[in-house]
Amino acid sequence: MTSRLITIESADDPRIAEFRDIRERDLTGRESRFIAEGTVVLRMLAAAHGGEGDFEAEKVLLLRNRVDGVSSILDGLPGTVPVYVAEAEVLDRIVGFHLHRGVLALGRRKPAAADLIERLPARALVLVGCGISNHDNAGSMFRNAAAFKADAIFLDETSCDPLYRKALRVSVGSVLTVPYQRGGDAVDVLTRLAEQGFAIWTLSPRGETDIREIPASDRMALVVGTEGEGLPEAVLSRFRTARIPQSEGLDSLNVAMATGIALFAMSSAAGLI
Repeated sequence: MTSRLITIESADDPRIAEFRDIRERDLTGRESRFIAEGTVVLRMLAAAHGGEGDFEAEKVLLLRNRVDGVSSILDGLPGTVPVYVAEAEVLDRIVGFHLHRGVLALGRRKPAAADLIERLPARALVLVGCGISNHDNAGSMFRNAAAFKADAIFLDETSCDPLYRKALRVSVGSVLTVPYQRGGDAVDVLTRLAEQGFAIWTLSPRGETDIREIPASDRMALVVGTEGEGLPEAVLSRFRTARIPQSEGLDSLNVAMATGIALFAMSSAAGLI
């Protein structure tokens, strides 16, 4: 392991340029590259690397005293992936703030082999996000999807990129394990899912069906919108609506909480958990 490590002594070293000032900028949208932060996310990136996985690691940057703690993870990466190490003072100058985790990696999402809808199994539960612009909420949606065995997530073109560093961190790496597709108009995506046999359920405080009473079906899609505005009428008017019963006087739950409750109910109905 020691022979693989490359010491970085200057924050201006061009070999670690992608990690510089990561709080002020992000690699999302730049050739599908992203910053993975923390041991858990690094482990998931390493597991996804190679084979038929959707992601691969390009390089790793570590605080020197974290090397031993992640050595088993690094062993799972090909020897062609460089591992850079730096002392705390240098690492802090590189990233632009005190990085107490001391574990970073540059990853890349590989081009999709085929349309995600076409790859879904005969029995499937999927989550669809419309206008999810908050990175914390996006990350929580992926974490909930992983917890309740959703097969995929679809985000419309107005939703944020889940590979943004904060969303990836909040998801505890689930963005790297739950298949997803981002782009297109929400109604168009839902129409395609309906054509593939999915029962579409849109979540709204004024939904007609209690989330606990949704009948099980082989293919189900849960649709959630942003806090405050919720789902647009163009979506609500075309598909069935469901609600989470709650105390009077409350407008709505935040999308992270609502997604978890609704996915639990639907996953239970489908016998997935």
